[in-house]
Amino acid sequence: MMRKTLLGWLLAMVAGTSLADTLLIDGVEAAKQSESLRPTRGMSMTRVEAQFGAPSERRAAVGEPPITRWEYPGFTVVFEHEYVLHSIVRR
Repeated sequence: MMRKTLLGWLLAMVAGTSLADTLLIDGVEAAKQSESLRPTRGMSMTRVEAQFGAPSERRAAVGEPPITRWEYPGFTVVFEHEYVLHSIVRR
């Protein structure tokens, strides 16, 4: 009886690991593809606007250092001073 339980546990571990690895790899591939479709860290506001056009909404800077948000239809860009800190894809 104990042998069957151990075998079942091992099979569950292997199956779970394979599924998790596949999801992780798919997620990494999706992230790589979306990077080319959105601004990257360190880009200036001027370059972002030249490459992606005017944002649909500009949020005023808040805090110190000043953090500004620009909203685009598929993503949001967060700036610190005038440089991209993050760009977030919306689903």
